Amino acid sequence: MLTLEQVEKLREKANVSFEEAKAALDACGGDLLDALIYLEKQGKVIAPAGGGYYSSKDAGAEEKEKTEEAGKSREDHNENLSDTFKRFGRFCANVINKGNNNHFDAERKGNVVISCPVTVMVLLVIFLFWIIVPLLIIGLFFGFRYHFRGRELGKDSVNRVMDSATDKAEDIKKSFNEKNKLKL
Repeated sequence: MLTLEQVEKLREKANVSFEEAKAALDACGGDLLDALIYLEKQGKVIAPAGGGYYSSKDAGAEEKEKTEEAGKSREDHNENLSDTFKRFGRFCANVINKGNNNHFDAERKGNVVISCPVTVMVLLVIFLFWIIVPLLIIGLFFGFRYHFRGRELGKDSVNRVMDSATDKAEDIKKSFNEKNKLKL
């Protein structure tokens, strides 16, 4: 049985008279979508441009569904974003923990002069780059040797690189001294 509400909806959607809307709904068993297609085939309704479609759903219900889907999408996005921040936080905590468990040592004549956690050294280099890096380089020429100790950075391969930098500085210092001796 058709209701006035159904006829009104079809009239609004198809821009036809009450009589045409009622006849189309009667022919299609009360289905709004089928009635629109029926009117379209009769030439009483112009098909939407671009192959669009009609829906028998209430426009308000469609909007509500879209809003609910967008809400779910935002929730998923927020969950993904919070997971990303949690992973980033764990990564940072892990890096800081490793930096605190490994130390940077400056030795001179076999005695450790300075020892500090790698985290502190990295922060000093970041914030006081133009002071710390030149001091480290000058220290090489004054006989300082730099080493890392700890589980992650105290490996021979890392310290061999540090020793080779010290050896290069010693070679430069020796060649400079030899040139000065020749001038005297």
